[in-house]
Amino acid sequence: MSIARCPLAASLALLAAAPLALAKPDTTQLLGSATTLAQAGGGSSTGQMVIIIVIVIVALFLLIGLFIVGGFINLYIQALLSNAHVGLLEIIGMRLRKVDVRTVIYSRIRAVKAGMDVPTNALETHYLAGGRVPNVISAMIAARSAKIELPFQTAAAIDLAGRDILDAVLTSVNPKVIDCPAQNGPRPTIDAVAKDGIQLKVKARVTVRTNLKQLVGGATEETVIARVGQGIVSTIGSATDHKAVLENPDEISRKVLASGLDVGTAFEILSIDIADIDVGDNIGAKLQADQAQSNKQMAQAEAEKRRALAVAEEQEFKAIEQKNRAQVVLAEAEVPKAMADAFRSGNMGIMDYYRMKNVQADTSMRDAIAGGGQSNTPR
Repeated sequence: MSIARCPLAASLALLAAAPLALAKPDTTQLLGSATTLAQAGGGSSTGQMVIIIVIVIVALFLLIGLFIVGGFINLYIQALLSNAHVGLLEIIGMRLRKVDVRTVIYSRIRAVKAGMDVPTNALETHYLAGGRVPNVISAMIAARSAKIELPFQTAAAIDLAGRDILDAVLTSVNPKVIDCPAQNGPRPTIDAVAKDGIQLKVKARVTVRTNLKQLVGGATEETVIARVGQGIVSTIGSATDHKAVLENPDEISRKVLASGLDVGTAFEILSIDIADIDVGDNIGAKLQADQAQSNKQMAQAEAEKRRALAVAEEQEFKAIEQKNRAQVVLAEAEVPKAMADAFRSGNMGIMDYYRMKNVQADTSMRDAIAGGGQSNTPR
C-alpha cells in the first residue's frame, strides 16, 4: 500500500518526520506538505480536510507547548549555568502552584554564588508560607560575610515571626544606638530623686546588637528602654547625695550594665552611656512643704470641728435656759392664783399683802441703787 493510496498513513509519516526540537515549526510548510500529499493520493475531499485539520491541531499544540515551555527556558539556563540546577519539571510545578518562579530561582542562584546550597523546595515552602525569600537570602549572605552562623531554618523562622531578619543581621554586625528615653516618648528625660531630695534629669544612650539566638520570642527595644530607665532610677534613688551622682555619672552606667538588663530580650547590651544629666527641683523640700500644708489643713479642720461643737453646745445651753425661763414664768403665773386662794380661804389678810408689796418695793429700790437694773416691782 503506497502513501498516495492511504492519506492517514501519509499524515502519520509526516508527523513522525516532524522535528521534536524546541524550534518554532513552520505552519505554512506543514499545510503545503499536507495539501501536496492529499493531491498526490488522489483521495476524496473529505480525507484531505481531515488531514489538514489534524495537522493544524498538532501544530497548535506544538505552538502552545513551545510558548509555555519557552517562558521557563531562560530561567532554566540561568540556573544551570550558575551551578544552581533547577529541573524544568520543578519550574513548571512551581508555576502551577502559583509560586513566583523568578524570585525563587534568583534567590537560589544568589545563595549558591555565596557558597550556600539552599534547596529549591525549602525556598518554595518558605514562599508559600508567606515569607520574604529575597530578604532571608540577603540576611544569610550578610551573616556569612560577617562569619555569623545563620542556618536557613532559623532565618526563615525569624522572618515568619514578623521580624526583619536583614535588619537584625545588620544590627548584629553594626551595633545600634537606642535613646533612653525614646525621642517620641511621653517624657524627654528620666527623672529620679536622690536621698537628699534633689531631682536629677538624665538622658542615656544604649548601644545594642541583635542576639540572633533569642530573636524569636525575645523582647523588643521598648523593653530594653524600660529596663534601662528602671535601673537609672534605682541607682540614683540609692545615692545618698545628688552631688556624688553628678561627680561620677559613669557609676550609673556600671551599676545598670551589671544588672543584666538584656536577659530575655532580642538584644545584647554593649554599653550604657549617660548623655546628659541636669539638676531638677528640690523634691524633698516640696514634699515637706506639702506635708506641712496638709498638717495645717488637718489642724484647721480639727479646730473648726471643735468650734462647731462649742457652738452647738452653746445653742443647746441657750435652749435649756429658755426652757427654764419659761418654767419660771409659768411658776410666777401661779403666784396670783395662790394669793387669791389665800384671800378667799382667810389664810392671808390685806396687811399681809401690803407688807409683801413693801418688801418687793424695797428690794427693787436697792437693786436700782446698786445698778442692778430697772425695778421689777409688779404693778
